[in-house]
Amino acid sequence: MISSASRKYRAISGSIRETIGVCMKKPPAEDRRLVRFTKICLALPEATRWYDGQHAGFLVRKKTFAYFLSDHHGDGMVAINCKVLPGDNKSLASAQPARFHLPAYVASKGWVGLRLDLGQIDWDEVAELVRGSYQLIAPKRLATLVDS
Repeated sequence: MISSASRKYRAISGSIRETIGVCMKKPPAEDRRLVRFTKICLALPEATRWYDGQHAGFLVRKKTFAYFLSDHHGDGMVAINCKVLPGDNKSLASAQPARFHLPAYVASKGWVGLRLDLGQIDWDEVAELVRGSYQLIAPKRLATLVDS
């Protein structure tokens, strides 16, 4: 005969195992585009990353030089945002509106968005945008370490 204390222990240990099992499940794999974008960004001197499960920011000495955004404010896009030379963001967005856009909040500061959810991605183009953005944001000593 099982005592009431033994029943309580079994019930508690069973619920603990269930809870641990839920907590121990692997987190979902990161988007493959984010993984590749992260490699490009973190190859730059002193670059760091923050990630909140949907969006990522890439910084050099506490200044952001690139973003990865997935469905930002429900826009349905997967895109990156990078700083470009003055006027280049409007030129890119008007020349190729299906690929480039003026991102909310930061377009007025010279940032451009590039969609990564429209078929084949030109990773050389992405790397070029990231390097250019980094060189505009990073301290001059670090910016000169990056090939144009």
